[in-house]
Amino acid sequence: MQGDFRTSFVREPTSLRHHPALVLNADYRPLSYYPLSLWPWQDAIKAAWLDRVQIVAEYDQFVHSPTTRIRIPSVVVLRDYVKPQKRVAFTRFNLFLRDEFCCQYCRSTGDLTFDHVVPRSSGGRTSWTNVVAACARCNLAKGARALAQCQMSLQRPPREPGAEELKNIGRRFPPNHLHQSWTDFLYWDAELEA
Repeated sequence: MQGDFRTSFVREPTSLRHHPALVLNADYRPLSYYPLSLWPWQDAIKAAWLDRVQIVAEYDQFVHSPTTRIRIPSVVVLRDYVKPQKRVAFTRFNLFLRDEFCCQYCRSTGDLTFDHVVPRSSGGRTSWTNVVAACARCNLAKGARALAQCQMSLQRPPREPGAEELKNIGRRFPPNHLHQSWTDFLYWDAELEA
């Protein structure tokens, strides 16, 4: 159930379902871990043709034009380094990622929404420090009351996450599909062999 819920937030274009290319920054790290930085194979080939990326690994399959036969790239590296954002956008997805896709009142993972800790009717703001992921049941039980009034407590206080923190949390949620050629470039909290 949890895997289905998490992936419902990431809209996957049809072109990513077959032969996506893992996109790495110039330092050979993925641009993002969750959602994993992937391009459709058509975009990867176009970027390689325009010399914007270097192809590091390829699928066994080919695509053909009337005059050219090209192996489909599975891993590409940007030629120019893209500086990661330091500030994290306040979005529903990033909020759920910060809270690890579970209710901050009861820790359930199903039917998530978000809740204002200090209700908006009491002057609570829609911000990182006042909004948490909550299941529908807890959100309904709390309503527009303060935590003390409804005898509920938070698992952890809400706060603004850093970009690196969200990246590390995202690494704990590997996607359903990981191509074999990607494993050397992804570090999913696995211990390195000595």
